[in-house]
Amino acid sequence: MGVALGAGIAVLAGIGAGIGIGIATGKAVEAIARQPELAGSIRTTLILGCALAEATAVYGLVASILIIFMVG
Repeated sequence: MGVALGAGIAVLAGIGAGIGIGIATGKAVEAIARQPELAGSIRTTLILGCALAEATAVYGLVASILIIFMVG
């Protein structure tokens, strides 16, 4: 029971990453709407930020898998 609970809590990192990517995408769309000439620069920064946020979700997934197989 404790292993499943620990793994579930570790996977919750994906929720934070999803919220962060959603907020960042919305702000990037607003920025491009205000200054279309900077779309390339904004897009590059957005992709880099989304990759870093997604890495957080992957770390949570790896932690949950390690909890399941090492503890359980």
